[in-house]
Amino acid sequence: MFRFFRAHAAHPSSLSLHSTPEMRTVDSSGASALPDQGTLNIPLADARAEDLVNHETIAHGRYLARQDKWAELSQQLRKADDARATSPDGTPIADLLAFGARSDVVQAVEHALSDGKALSEYDLLGGISELEDEMHAHDNEPMIALVVALAHIDLAWAWRGTATDATLPPLHRSRCAAHFDRAATILPICRAAAPQSALVAAAGCALLAGQRKTNLRVADEYERLITLDPHNQRHMRAMGTHLLPRWFGSYEELEVQALRTAARTHDIWGAGGYTWVQFDAITLDPEACARLDVEYFLEGLRDILHRRPDQQTVNMLSAYCATTIQSHAGQNEQADQVRVQIHEAANWLIRDHLTELHPLIWAHAANGFNNSVRINSAERFAARGHRHALRAIGDLFRDELGSGKDVTFTPSGLRLSSH
Repeated sequence: MFRFFRAHAAHPSSLSLHSTPEMRTVDSSGASALPDQGTLNIPLADARAEDLVNHETIAHGRYLARQDKWAELSQQLRKADDARATSPDGTPIADLLAFGARSDVVQAVEHALSDGKALSEYDLLGGISELEDEMHAHDNEPMIALVVALAHIDLAWAWRGTATDATLPPLHRSRCAAHFDRAATILPICRAAAPQSALVAAAGCALLAGQRKTNLRVADEYERLITLDPHNQRHMRAMGTHLLPRWFGSYEELEVQALRTAARTHDIWGAGGYTWVQFDAITLDPEACARLDVEYFLEGLRDILHRRPDQQTVNMLSAYCATTIQSHAGQNEQADQVRVQIHEAANWLIRDHLTELHPLIWAHAANGFNNSVRINSAERFAARGHRHALRAIGDLFRDELGSGKDVTFTPSGLRLSSH
């Protein structure tokens, strides 16, 4: 449940909250009933434009696969991977292309498994067999082999589903293991042919989830990936999650690796490497949160913002501190004390750095940045993020708005004015 930053002013629903006229307007009917209340004005980024690069890149990868333009796909994958190119939200372009190229095959199996009627071997194996044929036809193209390996990982998860180990049917268990095993056979070929590929290294980390072995050196795999692509915070965040005890690590190893990552990436992120590794882990695990070096974490927030002052980053950090960090509150007293300190950082992040609202980021933050969340309507998802953001920001400026001041975010900074 959302917790308000302060609790001594009118409920945010009684405030007049809206985006600037040239953007989109939210219902502000409360203004007429409460004329003494101020208004909150903030430019709203277009959610469709925000997500356009990702959708177009996925669609392009799908188009190249459907048209059998595998050589061209391989070339574009290698070029994007070498450049470490990313979309505005930080997703590697090569990852998006590879996802598009295998999406038809993966979605066909997901649909067949969800339908459950008259499953045929062709429904389940026809698509991946055709991908395997393409891999053999382009045996000198490690990027094509990588697409096939990633498809096997996706299919393994499709068979795994959401069932517990105890309720997973034997057929699903064996098919899941078989796909993970096949991916594990293909990936070394990719790594030998493209040892400097961040995309291949990331696939190796993704494969870890299917190899529940006690002797796995998960930190080593992620350390290699982060060395290859240190500017992308997603790798550090994924490492932190996989170092939780529920996966492959321990609280002690999580802390050690967060400190090591901060030291290794200090020239790029300052203390931010520590913050990124802990970023998702402490929202998932109250004990990890309780053990956090909160002062160093907050120092890392400032270092990240100093190096990445763009509004994508400002919105992500603001939404994280305002909403995400509140998840699992009430389960661990020491963790709650840490959460309060991180939550308070939303004050200076929003007041000093926010100039526009990115609703999709706030929507993802409200879901704990869970990449597995199914989004049926980007518009509704963005609208939900918009509401979360306005509640959080409205509560932050509760005193100003309650005294009749207008709060306006501009490209040059925050402006407070009386009616």
